[in-house]
Amino acid sequence: MNKDFQANKAAYGRLFQAAEAVLPNAYAPFSHFQVGAALLTEEGKVFTGVNVENSSYGGTICAERTACVKALSEGYRNFEAIAIASSGGTAFPCGICRQFLYEFAPDLIVILGEDIGHLMKYTLKELLPEGFKL
Repeated sequence: MNKDFQANKAAYGRLFQAAEAVLPNAYAPFSHFQVGAALLTEEGKVFTGVNVENSSYGGTICAERTACVKALSEGYRNFEAIAIASSGGTAFPCGICRQFLYEFAPDLIVILGEDIGHLMKYTLKELLPEGFKL
């Protein structure tokens, strides 16, 4: 683990716990794979989101995008970190979520893991090198 992770471990842990706390709100009747996300703005506000599946599979939205859309709809555009928790162990953001988040915060810190005791930190650029941007 790098120094930045150690210095912010408690804050990242709280963000991960916020993602875990919303897991029961996920609507996942098809996959039974619940995902929760907690997005931290540069102003210190946290927006949570869950995955919401749909009978029309293309209508499904991931937890990461739910949290981001909530923040955007409230006027926030600058994001520092996102934590992702799931009912099935470590869950990395899907490709669509990586690109969606990259639009707003290519340097976003991504926190994920199996549980609070086993967290990992990445940057979005590590997870999506050479992301698309107009």
